Amino acid sequence: MEHLSHWISAGALTIVIVCWIAFAATFLFRAKPPLTKDAVNAPKSWLGIVLQGFAYFPVWAIPRRPFFSPFVDSLYGLNIALQLLGAALSIVCVVLTIRAVQELGKQWSLEARLVEGHELVTTGPYSLVRHPIYAAMLGMLIATGIVLSYWAIIIGAVVVFLIGTFIRTRFEERLLREAFGEQFERWRSRVPGLIPFLKF
Repeated sequence: MEHLSHWISAGALTIVIVCWIAFAATFLFRAKPPLTKDAVNAPKSWLGIVLQGFAYFPVWAIPRRPFFSPFVDSLYGLNIALQLLGAALSIVCVVLTIRAVQELGKQWSLEARLVEGHELVTTGPYSLVRHPIYAAMLGMLIATGIVLSYWAIIIGAVVVFLIGTFIRTRFEERLLREAFGEQFERWRSRVPGLIPFLKF
């Protein structure tokens, strides 16, 4: 069982790394939409992005020793299940990200902003959660921690990520509320923010 756990851990980490490459490629190599002029933006939203990015550092920088050792000591069956969960979660997150970016089209931006002619996107992944890309980023963070790091590191990283996400989404939703009013409020009232079925 220990040998099997080791190999599954190695495979899970490989899958997560491939998914990170696909995740990055979704943004780096997407078809560039026509240039659009900002109608309004929120430069301070960068603080949230910085915190989100910082959350990933300890997960990658403090891996388990030795590599591919169990996430939970000596519980090899549980470790196998967790490694498979981490690999599956990373795949789901990449698919979610690709679909969300497709739905946003020219409206996707690293900075919180609205472009001229901006539309409120409520279809596809945006009918499941209001911030599917951040949900996918959170999932990737957890998946990476499961296959690579320690549970205490994951908890701390998730807390930092959620703080950054809270800052980021407050700016984004303020812009949307001001632009779309009641339409935004109806969407917000029926669709969870970050995690499906968990209303906040």
